[in-house]
Amino acid sequence: MSLTSIAPVDAVAPAYVDPATHTADSAIAAAADLAVRLAEGSARRDQERILPVAEVDALSAAGLLALTVPVEHGGPGLGATVLAEVVRLLATGDPNVAQIPHSHFVYVNALVEQGTEEQKRFLLGEVVAGKRFGNAQSEVRSKHVRDHATTLRPDPERPGDWVLDGEKGYATGAYLAHWIPVLAHLDEGGPLAVAWVGRHAEGVTVIDDWDGLGQRTTASGTVRLEDVRVAADRVTPYHLTFERPQAYGSFAQLLHAAIDAGIARAAIRDAAAFVTTRSRPYPDALALYDTDSAADDPLVVQAFGEVELQVRGAEALLAEAGRAVDRARADLTAETAAEASLAVSAARAATTAASLEAASRLFEVAGTRSALRTLDLDRHWRNARTHTLHDPAAWKVHHLGRHAIDGTPPPNHGQI
Repeated sequence: MSLTSIAPVDAVAPAYVDPATHTADSAIAAAADLAVRLAEGSARRDQERILPVAEVDALSAAGLLALTVPVEHGGPGLGATVLAEVVRLLATGDPNVAQIPHSHFVYVNALVEQGTEEQKRFLLGEVVAGKRFGNAQSEVRSKHVRDHATTLRPDPERPGDWVLDGEKGYATGAYLAHWIPVLAHLDEGGPLAVAWVGRHAEGVTVIDDWDGLGQRTTASGTVRLEDVRVAADRVTPYHLTFERPQAYGSFAQLLHAAIDAGIARAAIRDAAAFVTTRSRPYPDALALYDTDSAADDPLVVQAFGEVELQVRGAEALLAEAGRAVDRARADLTAETAAEASLAVSAARAATTAASLEAASRLFEVAGTRSALRTLDLDRHWRNARTHTLHDPAAWKVHHLGRHAIDGTPPPNHGQI
């Protein structure tokens, strides 16, 4: 397995951009430009499992990873609507690159919500400087989170500090991170907290053992933590977020929806490119409509229209969900938080269906030649199928149905 990016950093990354100078328009323009470059090498990276080292560095250099850092901490303070569009655009180029910083944005949000001023000054300053947060959330030792869970225990040698032990899986972003936020219990069975651990701190091992059928280059492997020393000022509460109305969960889910929407749009783009340049017209289209182009086959045009309609609907729901999250964060109440969760649930269900449908019907409209392994067009379906497994779309629809029937609000947790 190669860990070398497809291109050197200076061939992909723009010159460093001060994040504070970004506006909504400039951030979206930068993401659109970078997406074009990402698309050029996405198939090869997928086929050869080349980790996108330079490509992720490009995100840092472009100032895109600090978009949501508040103005008072050196960022532009842009909202969820803008970030969702940035992530969607990046995913049209390479959804692996778009997914790697997913937890980065989520933990920037966690830090803004629960960090002390000193913690925010230092760690958000790191983000503004181009540093990246990873993730170490999911337990691998037990399906029950408190059985053998990752734990922060008091440091016997340094009163007030902690020692961290555990093992985490699906640690997307950790391999290429500078800081790894680790979700851990304070003592045995205590409340959840976030331990901010240096990527190369003593006792931290990040293993690139991710073997998914899709999203192959996210390096979503394992993080092992053995007697890792954590200073008291590198721990922030996590459980407090869910003891009040919150948009933390809907913000995280919004970014997942953006990735799926980007996959769907990329599938349509590549299908159209193939049909207009390589597909042969079906004999009936030749005989009945006298067309020598597959792109003029009325059944192909109809199929494209159907998929385009579905993807446009998903994109519209994504944009509305972003606005709902921004409204909730501006005026956080139980009602606005619930509306944000419902809007994001609709977007997640719609983008899940759209990404799978677009990535599958790509082959229907493009024909037999599109199935050649060398083209790697199946990566769109593999990426969609893998990424949409993060949370069952059926539960999003269920919560929408309960609310429609009797006004029951969605649950107050991080998955909705």
